[in-house]
Amino acid sequence: MKKIILLASAITLAVLGCNKEDVPALEFTVNEDVASYQQIASINLGGLGAAEITTFDPTTKRLFAVNNGSTNKIDVIDFADPANIKVIHSISMAPYGGYVNSVAAYEGKVAAAIESTDKQAAGKIVVFNASTYAEEKVITVGALPDMVTYSPDGRYILSANEGEPNASYTNDPEGSVSIIDVKNNYSVKTLNFSAFASQLADLTSKGFRVFGPNKDFVKDIEPEYITVSDDSKTAWVTLQENNAIAEISLTSGTITKINPLGFKDYNAAGNMVDVSDKDNAINFANWKVFGTYMPDAIAFVRYNNVPYLFTANEGDAREYDAFAEVKRVKDLKLDAAAFPNGATLKADAQLGRLNVTSTLGDTDNDGDYDALYSFGARSFSIWNAQTGQQVYDSKNELDVKAKEANVYDDTRSDDKSVEPEAVTIGRVGNKLIAYVGLERADAVAIYDITNPLAPVFIKMLPTGDAPEGVLFIPASKSPIQQSLLVVSSENDGMVKVYKANKL
Repeated sequence: MKKIILLASAITLAVLGCNKEDVPALEFTVNEDVASYQQIASINLGGLGAAEITTFDPTTKRLFAVNNGSTNKIDVIDFADPANIKVIHSISMAPYGGYVNSVAAYEGKVAAAIESTDKQAAGKIVVFNASTYAEEKVITVGALPDMVTYSPDGRYILSANEGEPNASYTNDPEGSVSIIDVKNNYSVKTLNFSAFASQLADLTSKGFRVFGPNKDFVKDIEPEYITVSDDSKTAWVTLQENNAIAEISLTSGTITKINPLGFKDYNAAGNMVDVSDKDNAINFANWKVFGTYMPDAIAFVRYNNVPYLFTANEGDAREYDAFAEVKRVKDLKLDAAAFPNGATLKADAQLGRLNVTSTLGDTDNDGDYDALYSFGARSFSIWNAQTGQQVYDSKNELDVKAKEANVYDDTRSDDKSVEPEAVTIGRVGNKLIAYVGLERADAVAIYDITNPLAPVFIKMLPTGDAPEGVLFIPASKSPIQQSLLVVSSENDGMVKVYKANKL
């Protein structure tokens, strides 16, 4: 039998960040019917913005949930009985800054990523005691820490600092990654991407994006989400708007590689998509359009001693007062040679409504568009972490399965469709399972990835409105010695708990 070693990254974020839980050793197994997942509990934390990301601390049997509803806080949920959950405390973020974007737990400690009230100023990672809620350490990191996670061995806390510009684009801080050494009194090293600026031409030729007013390599890079290898030596961070993944050596404290992800051809077999929200139907077809992967969440798996990365290819656009890249195809001038039927394609029921970026596609710089690039890839992908090569893409299966389950939202066909945002991996019995959060389908797609090179769809699980965080709790850490799935949804403030039947 092939040996699999795994690290799971529990997720989500849009405006906000994500967290990670590691998967137990193989000797602790509970056989469960993954197709039988059912909701066993739910709690409303307060509506829009009130339930974003959760993390679980096994030592206290508590969930910690990001809540940016009426106030910025972390809600603490008693999880000793997962079927009967309740809020028992809240930790105010007022002393530390503005929004709390992400939380991660490790052995009785909870790290929170908190942006400054001035979003372009340096943010903070604050570590709390999970039992007493007391502040244990405050660490200054880069601007807009969007996601925080622990390495599997607990040695490091890592923060993806997105560094978004202000609305007028007059202040665009550096995107960065902070490495916090827990054992060295939480000493911090914050890394930017300046060492790769000389590679811009080569990176761009492979699909890397640096763009915007007065584009600047270091400032334009926007880290989104981090996963860490099972040996705690290497981390990978998605650079969502830049359409790339960066590799980080934790042993040397340096960024070692940027891997551009290229583009997805929606005119290729299996990549059929629905591109109109005004055609009164869900019609999947091939179109002369490219998808830009732009992943949000990322997770790590080692299979046959090869490291692989799973990405949820959400897509994202820069939309600010001073700069907005989004255009509908009908508002663009199309090159007559590339699109001889351009007038027809601009109809609302054709390509006209599709949102694309205005920063790509005018390949000869003559003012018209020779190619069209939309946001996201409507899929999840698997990449060889050593070579950067894509070894699997779900093509249009998420769309198809969402339609079959009657959760496909046709009003999003012109944008990013089901919008895969989260990906979390966990071991259920003798199977390796991937959970892919679909923000616009209000569902989690469940896949058997026991062979990560050949995922098999199992089930579409309905969730709350706009699932933002998808957390897997392994049986070895669960209060009921059975694996659990926790989904938090940002539009309705619901945290829902799911359990599968034992076999």
